This record gives sequence, C-alpha cells and structure tokens, in this order.
Amino acid sequence: MTSVSSPPRTIRIGSRKSQLALVQTYWVQEQLQKSFPDITFEVHTMSTQGDKILDVALAKIGDKGLFTKELELGMINKEIDFAVHSLKDLPTNLPEGLTLAAITERENPADAVVLHEKHKGQQIETLPAGAVIGTSSLRRLAQLRHKFPHFTFKDVRGNLITRMAKLDAGEYDALILAVAGLERLDMSDRIHQILPPEISLHAVGQGALGIECRAEDTEVISLLKAIEHPQTRDRCLAERSFLRVLEGGCQVPIGVNTEINGNELTLKGLVASVDGQKLVKDTVTGAAADAEKLGAELASILRQQGATEILEQIFTEIQRGS
Repeated sequence: MTSVSSPPRTIRIGSRKSQLALVQTYWVQEQLQKSFPDITFEVHTMSTQGDKILDVALAKIGDKGLFTKELELGMINKEIDFAVHSLKDLPTNLPEGLTLAAITERENPADAVVLHEKHKGQQIETLPAGAVIGTSSLRRLAQLRHKFPHFTFKDVRGNLITRMAKLDAGEYDALILAVAGLERLDMSDRIHQILPPEISLHAVGQGALGIECRAEDTEVISLLKAIEHPQTRDRCLAERSFLRVLEGGCQVPIGVNTEINGNELTLKGLVASVDGQKLVKDTVTGAAADAEKLGAELASILRQQGATEILEQIFTEIQRGS
C-alpha cells in the first residue's frame, strides 16, 4: 500500500496595510520563499487601531498593541499564521499563546533629520531658533528638547508619504524619522543628517523586524528561524528587557543603543522627562548570551538614578491628557 503525502501547507502572513509595512512583509515573504520553495506563503492585510486614528498624538491614545492587536487576534483565531511587525511597535509583553519567533537583521537603527528644501545644506544644529520640528515620538521629543530648547516641536501623524508631503508643503522646517523606514521605501536621498547617539538614542527594536506567531506552531517557528539574525536578536532582547523592566511603552521617552563586539554586548539606555529637563542615562556591558539579564540590570540602575519618578510623572500627564 502506497502512502499519500499531504500537500504542502499554505502559510498565511499578516501585515498592516501601510506602504512601509507591506514592503517589510513582502521582503520576509521573499526570503522565506527562497529558503522553502515548496511552501506557499500568502500575504493577508489588516488595518490596526494605530492606522485608523490619525488625528490624535500617539502618546494620548496609549500604546498597548496600537499597531499589533488586530494582527494578534488574527493569529489567535487562526486566520493568519504569523505577523510581521516593525519590532519597535511590538509590546514587550505578548498575549498568552503568542511568541516572538524571529528577529531579522537590523537596518540602521538611528534617527534621521529630513529638512524642508529652504534649509538645504544645513544640519539640525544650524537651524534658526523657533524652527518647527515634526515628530510623533515622545522619545525623540524629549531628547531634542534637552539639546535644542530653542526649537518649536509639533506632532506629526500619518504614514511616511503623508508626513513628507506636510514637510514639503511648509508645515515643518524638519522632520525626525527612522533611517530604516526611509531606506526601506527608497527615500534615503531625503536624509540630510543621521543623528548620533549623543543627540538621540534610538527606540527599542528600531530598524529590526519582529515576527510573531502562535507559540504552539512549531512548524512555523522552525521556518522563521531560517531568517533570524542572532546578533540582532541579542541586541533587541537586551533592549526589550530594559523597556519591560522599566514598564515603559513604545510611546515613553526611553532610548537605547546597543553594540556587540565578539561575545560582548554593550547597552546604553536613557529615560527623559517630556520637557527634556530631567534625563538619566547609563551603560552596561556583559556577555551577549545574557542579553535579557543585562537589560534588566540597566533598568534597575536607572531606577536608582531617578527613572521611576520621571516615568510616573509622564504616565500621570498622559492620563490627564496634557
């Protein structure tokens, strides 16, 4: 009696509908298709709450799964098998039954300055007093207010194309955006300056993709390991552990920078008040294999330096809607 092998499974990939999200998801699909030509990988798109609410500052909405919740429900309900996220949007505590299965190789995690054409040839340091700087990130806002208190800061929402259109229309003198997003959309020619860590530590997970799936789905987890980048995973696990222990969300002024040399990981972390007046910052170094432990260690160091009080004040202000 001959056995009939079951047909290869079709794997359904979940993605947000934004142009950047789709570029990232199609890249993951392409990498997996190359590694596993006999499996079909289909992309299914969904709108998240963060895509729908475009007239309110992100910090005021709260951020528990703002760009991920609908995709996570899709996985729990078995409508999709895994979801591709910008790792910086993925909360550090995942819903029960879901896991962070893979982290892809990181693009440049830094922040970029994109200037209005009237400021061509300038850098952020040379912009005039009162220049209007657009950002939707409290992390960028706090660090830039600390360095450049003479600028005017204004919230900017919408996808990358919409934000650029607002800049070009003259609503802003400059925007602060992620280098990785601009590069993935082939817009790196718009980058006037990449901010060094001394000016802006980047967001936790910035520049990397996080792939989330059902914890019980061992087949999908084993497929996803083919596109994981171990060094990026160690760096991002340290960063996410730091954020988790501080109990900060994606919209809180917490910045990081990580480097790996050989087997050694160095993690810099910062917590700042939204007005940029208070800022605590420190660095830890240790074995990359202990990434999560290092993140927790740095969080407790910053708590001792006053991070707890800064964060409590921010959460109070956000709840009050100020």
